[in-house]
Amino acid sequence: MSALILILSMTLLGCSGSSESVENSASTSESSNMITFAWPRDVGEMNPHVYNPSQMFAQSMVYETLVSYQDGGELKPQLAESWEISEDGKEYVFNLRQGVKFSDGSSFNAEIVKKNFDTILDHRERHGWLRFISLIDNTEVIDEHTFKFTLKESYYPTIQELAVVRPVRFLGEAGFPENGDTSKGVEQPIGTGPWVLEEHKVDQYAIFKRNENYWGELPSVERIKVNIMPDAETRVLAFEKGELDLIYGEGVINIDAFNQLKSTGSYESSISEPVATRILVMNTNRETLSDIQVRQALHYGFNKQAIVEGVTSGLEEEADYILSTNLPYTSNIDVKTVDYDVNKAEQLLDDAGWKLPEGKDIREKDGKSLEIELMYNSAESIQKTMAEALQSEWAKIGVKLNIDGVELPTQVERFGKNEFDMNFYSNYGAPYDPHAFVNVVSTEGFGFREAISSYPNKDELLSQIAAVQQTTDENERQELYTSILGSLQEQGAIVPISYIKQIAIYQKGVSNFTFPANRDEHPFTSISIEE
Repeated sequence: MSALILILSMTLLGCSGSSESVENSASTSESSNMITFAWPRDVGEMNPHVYNPSQMFAQSMVYETLVSYQDGGELKPQLAESWEISEDGKEYVFNLRQGVKFSDGSSFNAEIVKKNFDTILDHRERHGWLRFISLIDNTEVIDEHTFKFTLKESYYPTIQELAVVRPVRFLGEAGFPENGDTSKGVEQPIGTGPWVLEEHKVDQYAIFKRNENYWGELPSVERIKVNIMPDAETRVLAFEKGELDLIYGEGVINIDAFNQLKSTGSYESSISEPVATRILVMNTNRETLSDIQVRQALHYGFNKQAIVEGVTSGLEEEADYILSTNLPYTSNIDVKTVDYDVNKAEQLLDDAGWKLPEGKDIREKDGKSLEIELMYNSAESIQKTMAEALQSEWAKIGVKLNIDGVELPTQVERFGKNEFDMNFYSNYGAPYDPHAFVNVVSTEGFGFREAISSYPNKDELLSQIAAVQQTTDENERQELYTSILGSLQEQGAIVPISYIKQIAIYQKGVSNFTFPANRDEHPFTSISIEE
């Protein structure tokens, strides 16, 4: 459960905390070639190896990975120019990019790569959500530009997990504390990335300047300024006044505010490709929902397209599949999509023995009313509105839906303990899936394994999920994912609702804004602004 709470908190809640001022430089804030945007929380201590309070966009500006996650799940070289994996899938050899310097001028090489890995591995229990870390048996410097690690067993997602924002990013030697343990903090935020933290006033702002010695393509703008604004309305007002060039990020601007600003025609906007799927999970451990006909009836019994369009104003997209097809191994899933059909829903419920007594609104079976509870995150307005819409839709087919808004920690706890009928959930998206999603489905205490307990092929599914992680053959892997994801969806306990997208609104002078394929990375690679 701790791993699930950690991932949820890092991807949904974000981070908060304090840090010390890096530099006091009044002149930097006067730069004309600077993008200013708002963020609800302080950037944090800028430690690449830990989670709260550091913000992922900021960590990705300063620190880099061995490999990067690109569109369609393609894994490309970053600090490693290439890599080789042994036939048994256990040994990974990385040929490091030569000539790379940290922002303080020190060299990036295999010794510093090993030092970073080793300090992370000293606290591997903190990083159990990334399975490859727990599987690393040893690390080795082959030569100045060649690094190797060996796993205890084959685990194909290793390269993909190396692309996540944290904790496997690389700190320069001068950033390490004297005892080499970064778990309690770093001396300085020294990375190889395109940006350097120049100035930081805790809970006020942070300024990142362009790393002029960056090994890759230099950013177009000289500086990025982050104004810390916890209040959403304050962020919008500041943007309208021209004090901000950009507002972006999941939960940083709500749909209504985005649409209102966009409708004025005074600003530019961008909407990303799907980054995750909003899912409805039905607990087949509950007697009523153990019947596939009931699950299918509920699916046929709501107008998904209308709900998604109405609740999200078209900014989310109706989801046909559990995982969007821009993720690896998801494009060949052959699943029959379910169209809204009230008559079909009513017939399925009749066939399942749930009849509508004359003069009553709720169906009954064996003297019991067809009554189900849906749990949602009370702080998530979209979940709340969708829950209310489902309540109204299902009432039309004789199903009483009770909706229960709870705080996120309670939602996570109850989901893991199997204390729910239905629950909203969203997967981790890029660069974590599909392997992270199927891992969660198969692991006890995370909610999904219990939710699919009535699947007749549950044991086969769990066996396939275990096998896919250790595959070394691409064709076999694809076949397994096609079977796993198709079966999970066909049996109706995991219902895709909508594809979640990121949104951004920016001033007319800002151009070349693009969302990264990795939902947690910064979007400032190509951005520019008129001076």
